[in-house]
Amino acid sequence: MVKHPDLEELEELIRLALAAPDEVRRSSRDAEVLLFYRVRREERWVVAVARRLNGDGFLITAYQTNAIKEGETVWLK
Repeated sequence: MVKHPDLEELEELIRLALAAPDEVRRSSRDAEVLLFYRVRREERWVVAVARRLNGDGFLITAYQTNAIKEGETVWLK
């Protein structure tokens, strides 16, 4: 079972969100989690949610959204 079948065709855009994001925010729920946003089209973003643990970064999840979530802006393009 695929958790986010709508992202199956967006794998490259998720990689771009991590490598060259339009905006990075710190999660308002967990300061160790970063949200990497990449514009997909007007008013639509792909978000890659990642965490660094023991020096390694890993992807927690990814999804599409029509709004940037609350949280501290860490980086802005």
